[in-house]
Amino acid sequence: MIEQYDLSERHACRLVGLSRDSFRNPPLAHPRNVALSEAIIDVAQTRRRFGYRRIHDLLRPDFPDVNHKRVYRLYSAAKLAVKRRRKAKRPATERIPLQIAGAVNEVWSMDFVSDSLVNGRRIKCLAVADDFSHECIDITVDFGISGQYVTRLLDRAAIFRGYPKAVRTDNGPEFTSRAFMGWAQTHGIRHLLIQPGRPMQNGYIESFNGKFRDECLNEHWFETLSQAKAAIAAWRKDYNEVRPHSSCRRMPPAKYAALHRQHAADAMPTHPDSITLATGLPAE
Repeated sequence: MIEQYDLSERHACRLVGLSRDSFRNPPLAHPRNVALSEAIIDVAQTRRRFGYRRIHDLLRPDFPDVNHKRVYRLYSAAKLAVKRRRKAKRPATERIPLQIAGAVNEVWSMDFVSDSLVNGRRIKCLAVADDFSHECIDITVDFGISGQYVTRLLDRAAIFRGYPKAVRTDNGPEFTSRAFMGWAQTHGIRHLLIQPGRPMQNGYIESFNGKFRDECLNEHWFETLSQAKAAIAAWRKDYNEVRPHSSCRRMPPAKYAALHRQHAADAMPTHPDSITLATGLPAE
């Protein structure tokens, strides 16, 4: 106002409600605050995902008399607020209701089951089952299972069984990760995602998980991860090879799957004329 409108100092200060002494002597930052602000900026530039509370924890040994409110004030004044990470946008995938599989290896369903050791540490169990034969393909137990970890497990299972035509999962981060979606595309496997909040669209694996919890997890107290792996592997073997399943004509799933594979092999044409008619190529 003084510079642009040629007002006197007294008149300009009266108009804005500022004392002439404050105008003549602007406030100066305390050296302690200057040092603290520089330390906050140094830490924030080194650890870019740290907020003001964790920065305060790091600076507490050097500035024991400074509380988190002063750190927050200087942190905000320096405009160091951490931007929230936006959820990665995945390509839209068709949600398909539950359909009945017609053959072994047509659809594999998978889901996670959580449990804990006696010391309270959480463990994750990835259960994979064949929708047609109800055979448990694998149950992997570990402290953490990522999307890339899941693809390695499925590749290992495919060595003995072959790859499925489709896999059905929920919308968990392991199944919507780039690693898993890239794996499915590489092997030409259709990825069937259920609708959010509709677990019964993955009803086969939900039914299996209920049996798995009741007959295995709820019957054991696991002290170590190796003990959990051994007990769960034994239960899986019993489920596949001994325990009869009502949907498998009252026989174990492994036996039912073996009979179906044998029946499919017997149905393949073996006569040279049949091969010619089926494939359009002359028999060797």
